[in-house]
Amino acid sequence: MAATAIETELEQYRPQLTGYCYRMLGSVFEAEDAVQETMIRAWRNRDRLQGREALKSWIYSIATNVCLTMLDGRKRRARPMDIGGPGSAADPELGTLPEATWLEPMPDGRVLAEEQDDPVEAAIARETLRLAFVAALQHLPARQRAVLILREVLRWRADEVAELLDTSVASVNSALQRARATLATTGATPDRPAGPLSQDDRALLARYVDAFEHYDIDALVALLHEDAMLSMPPYELWLRGAEELRTWYLGTGIGCEGSRLVAISANGSPAYAQYRSSPEGGHAAWALQILDVSAGQITAINSFLDTERLFPLFGLPLRLEAA
Repeated sequence: MAATAIETELEQYRPQLTGYCYRMLGSVFEAEDAVQETMIRAWRNRDRLQGREALKSWIYSIATNVCLTMLDGRKRRARPMDIGGPGSAADPELGTLPEATWLEPMPDGRVLAEEQDDPVEAAIARETLRLAFVAALQHLPARQRAVLILREVLRWRADEVAELLDTSVASVNSALQRARATLATTGATPDRPAGPLSQDDRALLARYVDAFEHYDIDALVALLHEDAMLSMPPYELWLRGAEELRTWYLGTGIGCEGSRLVAISANGSPAYAQYRSSPEGGHAAWALQILDVSAGQITAINSFLDTERLFPLFGLPLRLEAA
């Protein structure tokens, strides 16, 4: 293949590779670094490519090796609820942990195609970007993680994965079985994907935005599942229960009063950029909220407070000026 043709073909794989590396690493920034390193290695070694038909396997092999190297010796990324038990909204302990501890959110636009012919494949792509699923993947040993993503998410054949990992089909099938068993203990499975948001879900989210922006906590709590969770990395603290969340929003979280929410797309889930009212006027970036919705209720509010890194990633300003 000509150099320019290879370069064009490689770039077409960037969204898919970003999604693959994100599921492997749990970090959007590390995933982008891994993809860039993959592209550099592929370009430098382009003379080894044996035709266009071999490109997909070749570039995923490079990306897998890059990710496995990055994961070597590292602790898994997690959510607060993966580290310890729930805290108390009445007496919160607001200890923080380093950035490298936490699972990071991913903009949908970097990994999901705007149009996908197969609605089942589109649903699987969204579902396997959910925070709970990506967090569950981090419990797997690195090679099992690669096998499960390639087989269950990207739908590769066992013989293709065996060739990529330089192992046998039997070893691939064994690794997949062990990975499935581990995921089953977390309740996160990729084989029962949820469909797009229903009209009722969209109405629920509209009520959530209205309640949050008007800081009507009674209305907000009415939308929550009784065991709804709130997490706020980099804080270790997380809360469980609608009444705990009520106590939080009326206590320590009272600064959220007067916030504005801007809809975004993240991790295949409904999400919002939260801007708090600023003493200087207007609103300042405060958090990215990613919501879990099930059976007509909000089951989790995952807030990420690293605004200086995350808001630019989503193309969001750090301030909203007063109208």
